[in-house]
Amino acid sequence: MTDFMTALPVILIQPTYPGDLQAASTSSRPATFAEIATKLSFLSTSTSAAFVPVPNTSHAQICLKSLKNAIEKSDAMLYAPSANDVEENCKVMSLRCYIWELLVVIMEEEIVGPKANCIFDFNARLPKDNFVGCRPCEAYSLKNITVFLDRLNNLLEEMTTQWNTYKT
Repeated sequence: MTDFMTALPVILIQPTYPGDLQAASTSSRPATFAEIATKLSFLSTSTSAAFVPVPNTSHAQICLKSLKNAIEKSDAMLYAPSANDVEENCKVMSLRCYIWELLVVIMEEEIVGPKANCIFDFNARLPKDNFVGCRPCEAYSLKNITVFLDRLNNLLEEMTTQWNTYKT
């Protein structure tokens, strides 16, 4: 019993952003055990090199194209993994890094409306799995918005091809 009582508490913090589907769907009712277990699933230590299906990345490409003019104005330096930096089983985690950085730019540039909501919605649909063994976003080099967008487009194109292959 004493071993159990000496365990460190886990505090879950889930940031919300305008347009975040999860933020819009929260209610004041208590969470069920299944919901709590799902949120705690990141504690699992298992790894998998299998393809993790993600939302349709071709839709994200369309969203990004519509935002391009607005975000190209940013002078932000962003974490931007190159294709050579990312292992096959970490592509989804890499995509998460890109989307999180893109959300920062959207908020800093105060971009609002359907174009921005499209990226917020895509982010809400990304798998929340813990990608054990993948490098954190901050481990990648900082690049300007032009390089960032080029690398993100390349990753989205590669993942769209993978998505289309997976569906067939």
